[in-house]
Amino acid sequence: MGDALNTSHTDSTLHSRIGSTADDHLSIVTFLNEIKATSFAALTAETQVQKRALSYANTILHLFTQVMEKKQPADRVVGEYFRVNKKHGSKDRRVIRESLFALFRWWGWLNKFSTHTGTCTVNTGTQSWFTMLTLNARLESHSWEPFIAAWTGFSGQKQALILDADTPLETVSAKCDWLASQFPAISFTTDDLVPEWFWQTCPIQDAEQRLAMVQALSSRPPIWARVQNIATNEAIAKLAKLDITATASEYFSDSISLGHKSINLNGMSLYREGELEIQDLGSQVVGQICNPSPNDNWWDTCSGAGGKSLQLRSLMLAKDKQARGTIIVSDVRRKPLEELAKRAKRAGFKGITASPWKSDDLPVPHNHFDGVLVDAPCSCTGTWRRNPDMRWIDGIEAVQDKPDLQLDIISRSSQAVKIGGTLVYATCSLSPLENEDVVNAFLAKHADFTLVVTRHPFTGVEACMHLVLPYQADTDGMFVARMKRK
Repeated sequence: MGDALNTSHTDSTLHSRIGSTADDHLSIVTFLNEIKATSFAALTAETQVQKRALSYANTILHLFTQVMEKKQPADRVVGEYFRVNKKHGSKDRRVIRESLFALFRWWGWLNKFSTHTGTCTVNTGTQSWFTMLTLNARLESHSWEPFIAAWTGFSGQKQALILDADTPLETVSAKCDWLASQFPAISFTTDDLVPEWFWQTCPIQDAEQRLAMVQALSSRPPIWARVQNIATNEAIAKLAKLDITATASEYFSDSISLGHKSINLNGMSLYREGELEIQDLGSQVVGQICNPSPNDNWWDTCSGAGGKSLQLRSLMLAKDKQARGTIIVSDVRRKPLEELAKRAKRAGFKGITASPWKSDDLPVPHNHFDGVLVDAPCSCTGTWRRNPDMRWIDGIEAVQDKPDLQLDIISRSSQAVKIGGTLVYATCSLSPLENEDVVNAFLAKHADFTLVVTRHPFTGVEACMHLVLPYQADTDGMFVARMKRK
């Protein structure tokens, strides 16, 4: 991903971008609220399909505006909406949910229709919204054609915006070319699909890698899982009986892909009995780099709900079923630790205990652990595939605000590593500001630690620090570095 940003460049250009980004966000929120203030009732719905299409459009607008205006996570917003509004059936929920998340996925292009109304045969904000919904559905190849046709009619577009059967839109480049052909007065580029500040904090100079990054961030990742207490082929066979097609990963023996369809986890005995845990393959790289021995004592300093903690324990048991190793998990939040305890109990894992952070003092002994994992809080740019809303509700400060905290956490946590022990630093960020720069700053102040060469599981490259890019193995993005206390 290249070198860290030049400080003078950051000062001279990024601050102006922050103002521009904030102004753009405010104008978009204003535009959305203006549409909300315009009643859809003025539109004539002659059929039941058109009435449902209007209802969907209104609901999606309400949810989209709430996310953008209040900067709340989209999954939380839509989850709360469905919890309160139980009238929606499964088909309704699918149209609303998939349309909502797709809007964020393609918002870098769709938002142009809020500012180019004079060049797109769009006359009102309401028509702009229906144009966005129509294009959104086309870009995603959604199957609810009657509703798409209704949205097209309400958009006032002269062209039907129907794709030719001979023109499949399988790549972002193809989608970009199609949009440009439909609306030649507007400029579309693949770089538009992520905010400008992303390229400044996650610099990629190579054009092919840049396009590959956009392609990955604009596609939905599969559901990755990890098996434990059971053989991978046995788990795949059990899933097949439930009509769930699972495939083994070529990289890790305990990893499987569950495809892209939604799955009722609580309805699966594999999950209920602790033999299956959902964990992205990129996240699993961290545990593999930790590579715990069966009798090691590890501390997971920022465990959250414990996906990596459970992986560490599973890796210990895979090497020795009588593994006597222990894992202490810590977090400043209590609820994730409670969820971790439930997951460990479900898996039948012993030797995992919680020790919450209560102050700046370490919640564990000094110079004690064979391994310490610092999965530091970060901007989460590596998870934008699963959370496309984050790229538009976050600003550049999401990256710039974290390094000092990350350096403080790893510096404090390093005190718990015993002589000869391992320290692993990880984030789900794609920015060197939160990754390489933090590790280098830590090493500059802690001469008793040194980097250890490890192998990138997807590329095979041996290095001291690894950036897992989303397009390498269809995963989330991650960063991981392993160090040893001399």
